[in-house]
Amino acid sequence: MKIVKYPHPALRSAVAPVTMIDKDVQLAAGEMLELMYKHDGLGLAAPQVALGFQLLVMNFEGDPEQKEAEFVAINPVIVESKGAAINDREGCLSFPGLYQNVRRAKSVKVQAYNLKGELYEMTCTDLPARVWQHEIDHLNGVLFIDKMGPFGRDASRRDLEKFIADFAQAKKKGEYPSDLEQRL
Repeated sequence: MKIVKYPHPALRSAVAPVTMIDKDVQLAAGEMLELMYKHDGLGLAAPQVALGFQLLVMNFEGDPEQKEAEFVAINPVIVESKGAAINDREGCLSFPGLYQNVRRAKSVKVQAYNLKGELYEMTCTDLPARVWQHEIDHLNGVLFIDKMGPFGRDASRRDLEKFIADFAQAKKKGEYPSDLEQRL
């Protein structure tokens, strides 16, 4: 399992709900947590590792030793959001090194299932609210670059062009399937 980088097609795909929490989903969650910590992330969504179902992992502290801050969310939904905040320096593991200001809700109420299939609800503000919104966006094929204002998009243009060029080069080397192979 590895994190895919922009513009990998998996990042733009809305993914299907999980219909059964089986061993594959549990193993994926564990591997995703390890990968998130390895790359110093606060969250990681299934599309970022090219998985096509609604699973995400988070640790608002980014510390693998703080298990109480760790969450696995299956089929998460934001049921309420309030306020607005422009968050500085939001980044994404699929865009290493790119950070920009992004407008998000100040607080959210989220519902999701854990790995035992139990429904839970969480209301949070500030950084945890931003992480929830960012990761749930991934499940719908929405990226943080889509949330940037015009100045942020303009400032990020060169970085995005480099991601596109690097991805094309990786495809040429056979690291990703060609467009034709992806459609078959």
